[in-house]
Amino acid sequence: MREKVSNFSFYRVFSLLSVFILAGCASSRVEEYRSIETGLAFEEAMVLLGRATYSDNETEESFTDCMADSLSKGERPIRVFSQTKFKDDFYPWFEPRVEPTSAEDLRELFVQPGVRERITERNIRYIVWIEGDTVRIDDGGTMSCTIGPWGGGCLGFSYWEEDASYKATIWDLERMISAGQISTDSKGTSYIAGVIIPIPILARPGNAACNALATQLKQFLLGS
Repeated sequence: MREKVSNFSFYRVFSLLSVFILAGCASSRVEEYRSIETGLAFEEAMVLLGRATYSDNETEESFTDCMADSLSKGERPIRVFSQTKFKDDFYPWFEPRVEPTSAEDLRELFVQPGVRERITERNIRYIVWIEGDTVRIDDGGTMSCTIGPWGGGCLGFSYWEEDASYKATIWDLERMISAGQISTDSKGTSYIAGVIIPIPILARPGNAACNALATQLKQFLLGS
């Protein structure tokens, strides 16, 4: 009889975890606006620049790193020029006090003496300006953990919902105009289920937004 109860408990816990795993995922929506036709030769490169306002609205460097990694892989990899090296090479235009804070500010940068020559030397065709962030929009549930002489454990259930919203503005440095914009919005709910051992089921909407934006950007630049 004990064995049957034990098996029943095991299958019940397994079923609950299966539901959490299925629910712990992120959904993404992508929109694109194109103003001109684009193309990218094999030897040409692009730069990803994240909005840096040194506040809560700053685009995480981990997001641009994720996009760079995704773009440089696959059947049609794109050469991504390092954001850090780009800012170092274009000193002092990207110092914290004077660096662009929006895609529109790039237009003023391009007319500065010496900028065009440096871009040509590095064979950089596009600058992609990334802005956005991931925010928590809801949470709930309770979780309690105890520990004693005979061991410890956790019991409960909690969740949190996050929204990852990002926009990429693509600047064609050959024609010095904006080629278009791509935006993505990813939402996901993560869970922690406490059945003796707390088990996290993470949705990671930021990763989903990164992959969706990188995939669409590659198609935007290279075509289907």
